[in-house]
Amino acid sequence: MSREAGLFKALTATDRLSDLLPVLHHHAVTAVDGRSSVLYQFNRTRDHLQATSAFGVDRLPPEAWPERTVPEGLFQNGTPQPLDDLSHIIRSASEYFGTNQAVLVPLVLAQHPIGMLVIGCGMPPSAEQLGQAAAVGHAFVVALDRARAAAEFDLQNQLKELLQAFARDVSNGTLSGALEALCTGANRLFGADRTSVWLHDRRARTVVLSASSDAISPAREQRIPTSDSLAPAALGLRHERAEIASIGSVAGGGLMLMVTIPLKGQRRALGTLVMEEVRIEPGTQLELLERADEMGRQLSSAIENVLLLDAVLRSRRELENTFNSLADLVAVTDEEGRLVYMNLAFLGRIGRQPETLINRPLADVVGPAARELFERARGAASLEYEGQTPNITSGEVEDAALGGTFHVTLTPLVGEGRASMGLVLVARDITPQAQLEAERTALRNRLVQSEKLAALGQFVAGIAHELNNPLQGVLGHLELLRTTGAFPKALRRDMQRIYREADRAATIVRNLLVFAGSRRLVRRQTSINAILSRVLALRAPAFRAAGIEVVRHHEEGLPRVKADPLLMQQAILNIMLNAEQAVSGGGGRIETRTAVCDRGGTRHVIVEIRDTGPGIGPEAMPRLFEPFYTTKEVGKGTGLGLAITYGIIQEHGGQIAAANHPDGGAVFTVQLPVENG
Repeated sequence: MSREAGLFKALTATDRLSDLLPVLHHHAVTAVDGRSSVLYQFNRTRDHLQATSAFGVDRLPPEAWPERTVPEGLFQNGTPQPLDDLSHIIRSASEYFGTNQAVLVPLVLAQHPIGMLVIGCGMPPSAEQLGQAAAVGHAFVVALDRARAAAEFDLQNQLKELLQAFARDVSNGTLSGALEALCTGANRLFGADRTSVWLHDRRARTVVLSASSDAISPAREQRIPTSDSLAPAALGLRHERAEIASIGSVAGGGLMLMVTIPLKGQRRALGTLVMEEVRIEPGTQLELLERADEMGRQLSSAIENVLLLDAVLRSRRELENTFNSLADLVAVTDEEGRLVYMNLAFLGRIGRQPETLINRPLADVVGPAARELFERARGAASLEYEGQTPNITSGEVEDAALGGTFHVTLTPLVGEGRASMGLVLVARDITPQAQLEAERTALRNRLVQSEKLAALGQFVAGIAHELNNPLQGVLGHLELLRTTGAFPKALRRDMQRIYREADRAATIVRNLLVFAGSRRLVRRQTSINAILSRVLALRAPAFRAAGIEVVRHHEEGLPRVKADPLLMQQAILNIMLNAEQAVSGGGGRIETRTAVCDRGGTRHVIVEIRDTGPGIGPEAMPRLFEPFYTTKEVGKGTGLGLAITYGIIQEHGGQIAAANHPDGGAVFTVQLPVENG
């Protein structure tokens, strides 16, 4: 019988790898007149080979064979290769194989290396013997692949039965009880003495012993921090695949392992499955870990589904509790106007139990006024909104059935495709009118105040225009007199004082015109960083003279804003002057900062100006931007600087705020919208 026929007969005689391997090893040794053979298989990370079975040797070589030391081109060529000196790769090779000469037979499945067969031989093999060794290698590949497929099929069936039992236990009881039964089944499946499940508590950053094949004392909860570098349950949580946590030997040449299996959900770590004292035969570690990985994947999916269902039920209870905690009356109807949900406040007003109201028309429960509003809302809700905001129907009704006067809001309940699924009714009791009248009075007062301010602005603008012309004439003549010197020298100081005060009056008039909004904005794309730089350059001599340190934190590539550069410069300068005055006299520091951020779906440029002065007093804070309010001495301030700044920022669609910095001093924050185009 030819060797190929013998190999074929062996492969067709049995599917059990334990029966096939001795026969195949024997064929391998006789093919090259060798002495021994060892089967090496790749580990899961494919960075080294490990001996898994052998023939004609006393014990398996324990050393791993690094993949990088495999002769170059062996797996690419796929043909057996003689090796004169095996000891430079495997230490003490002669001790294991009885010789240093060997034939390396690559085992390749579908162009993927899966292992190597090493046949120790006394003489260099012939070409015919190498061909026979290649045939034996193909037989090994077929046997390993069939064994893997059979083991996977068997594992899938066993896992299927185990997880089906787990699902039944979950539906009939609790998650912890189902996990305990699963641990007992895992002991049988993997030959372990003890299996435990540790679930991850993300908030507490611990893993909690949730189930075990041994009894767990309910009075003693076991928790381990996830940062514990020694606990297997914590270590396994951080792994991607099943790992052997510890290894020992037992009588008869077997191994005893501790295996940790990470339980991974779609978005987070669920926990760790720990199996202790797992007894296996040497060389089967890889198969064990593959089986453990498969169990971990399927168990993770089952646990995550249970936890998600529990989260949904908990969210539903929380939602019901939220609705029932509302003081407003809430009722939900379906598309036909029948009641499907009511909160406790609604049921209390109606004085009925929920089972007597479910599926009853809302129109039969409320009074005529609320019924009319409801029918109007139903007509609006029957439309498809196509991405638009649904119409909200609201109104004040006096309803005897509900027992009072209510502000009723009816909002369409919109489902998929923006189609109406019903209505949500929210009724707020407005019978107590005192608070409402107070709000209306306050609103009227604010309206009157706004009208007064508007009238004041018109009045100030008129006066400012009237004063501006004579003041410009006075300033012009004073400038002419100062230039020509056509006045006695004794009056020079008086003339300087007159000119200075007239110029101050003109400045006040200009500020009044800005405050009154008489100047039209000339907007263009403007760099806030450039404006800040101009203002700082303008005040640089004064800063040096006062010993003020300036610190800039200006973001590069800041987008431009659409603004009037002159008015924006005036606004920034007013804030800078305020900061300068706060730190003058004793040095100090002024910090300027620019940045860009998104707020409310719109990009904004942020400008911060901070000083290290005494800060803003509590009495000044609420009046800081009021016109004519100042904390300066008489004659040193008009009280218009910050009011003008406020008006300029508002006209540009921005906001300005002032606060005291936690480290001392005041900080002004300006927020300006960035307009596209």
